[in-house]
Amino acid sequence: MTKNISLNLISGRTIQQGVAIEGGKEKPLYRTAAGIIEMDESDFKKLGAWKSTNVRVTSEYGSVIVKAVQTTQGPHPGLGFIPMGPWANAIINPNTYSTGMPTFKGVPVTVEVAMNEPILLGIELVQKLCGVKTE
Repeated sequence: MTKNISLNLISGRTIQQGVAIEGGKEKPLYRTAAGIIEMDESDFKKLGAWKSTNVRVTSEYGSVIVKAVQTTQGPHPGLGFIPMGPWANAIINPNTYSTGMPTFKGVPVTVEVAMNEPILLGIELVQKLCGVKTE
């Protein structure tokens, strides 16, 4: 049985993400900047995972593979942060409540190690989520 932990997920903009967007959302640098989940050190221990491990983050809205990295803020045990972008969009509530912008805050998720699963480039993830066949 795979070990997993529950986190409260939030999202927002980051400087690294903004720099990477300028280079192109389809580039590996954007995946490095936004295809991550920041977690507290105590949550790494609960999960039994090393930093920079690929993990599957799952909510009631979907699932996505991202790289787990040590939080740059905190400590905030029980809180996960994924920068805004296709990786966060894959697992947040799509309801915008007529504002045109999803909430991006307070999404219950589970996190489990996904060591041998790749983190898709942004364009690959969007194509997968939209059901576009690429081969």
